[in-house]
Amino acid sequence: MKEEISVGLIGFGTVGSGTFRILRDNAELIQSRLGVPVKVRKIAVRHIGRRREIQVPAAVLTDKAEEVVNDPEIDVVVELIGGDEPAKGLILGAIARGKHIVTANKGLLAAHGSEIVSAARRKGVAVGFEASVGGGIPVIKVLKEALAANRILSVYGILNGTSNYILTKMTDEGRSFDDVLVEAQRAGYAEADPTFDVGGIDTAHKLAILVNLAFGLTIEPNAIFTEGITVISPLDIDFGKQFGYRLKLLAIAKQHNGRVEVRVHPTMIPNESPIAKVGGAYNAVQIVGDACGDIMLYGKGAGSMPTGSAVVADIMDISRAILNPGMQPLLAAPSGNLTSQEMDEVASLYYLRFMVVDQPGVLSQISGVLGKNNISIESVIQRGRALGGVVPLVIMTHEAVEKDMRRALAEIRGLSCVLEQPVLIRVE
Repeated sequence: MKEEISVGLIGFGTVGSGTFRILRDNAELIQSRLGVPVKVRKIAVRHIGRRREIQVPAAVLTDKAEEVVNDPEIDVVVELIGGDEPAKGLILGAIARGKHIVTANKGLLAAHGSEIVSAARRKGVAVGFEASVGGGIPVIKVLKEALAANRILSVYGILNGTSNYILTKMTDEGRSFDDVLVEAQRAGYAEADPTFDVGGIDTAHKLAILVNLAFGLTIEPNAIFTEGITVISPLDIDFGKQFGYRLKLLAIAKQHNGRVEVRVHPTMIPNESPIAKVGGAYNAVQIVGDACGDIMLYGKGAGSMPTGSAVVADIMDISRAILNPGMQPLLAAPSGNLTSQEMDEVASLYYLRFMVVDQPGVLSQISGVLGKNNISIESVIQRGRALGGVVPLVIMTHEAVEKDMRRALAEIRGLSCVLEQPVLIRVE
């Protein structure tokens, strides 16, 4: 039996330092649960001489990531540098040398996960990626193991803390997107270039991973219908409150009749829904299984220690498999026979806001176009007169099909009484 598990880290930023700290500070606890110690043998960094908050023995550091991959004593390679290359090449190189992999690289997994998992299967090694979705929330393990006996019916997720922080502030304080974004950047919740987060791209990458695990369906992130939160205004948030809804950037995957609808967009959800109550930079995933029913996982979706916790959990799972060769951790969901559904075919409720001329007959013109396109109205809010004669007209629809809604809005935009681009927000 092995006397220790040897780990090599590639990258020592926020997540890498959290991973090292947990392995160091909880070393006795980890050893008591595994039976052997887990030791960090090498850490690949860009600059060896840089000052760091965490003290690391100089002999452990290298500025050549290949040394981690090629070291015959290392059992588990932990990739924490992000991006496609050199991360992909390093991971495949480590797999080729028979090393197990742990990664938090959601973008790489979403785009190349099948290739990486296939290579790992051929070599008989494991790929751990708990940290790629939801930070410290164990959603990957839940889907792979705890709910393995369930047919997953739907997955809803708040998977980006930056967007949730911004929407929470806009909702609670009535502030604009631009105003809250500046605050989020100062507080460290948003990057200098926040496009990846507020544009929904980060969420789409994470959803692609969850869809593979939940439904056995491989989908490219750029094939996922994705809208961000940059056009959300306090006015629409306020109207949503009047209808009893709260606005979230939601990742949605639902299967029905052998097809899975996969989408990311701002979504109005009922105030009483548990996921509507998730505020600030927190993440949450709501899963519905045919046997377990409705469950929700909630916690910090990013940060040094929460994400490091997920990385170390993967290291420990793989360590158990190394120490007990008969126990192999799952690599990914088995392939299913489901297919993805085109966004045009998705059915939803809709919130619509039109800025219109304040004159008789406007509602009848707009409702006529909606009715002609198989869209029925559930409720309407009309505000009183405004300076300049322009007022908001807000409509909540019954369930309608996306392609019908797009066709109707294209016609409504051409009406002379509609003075601005209509606002559409889907409702769950």
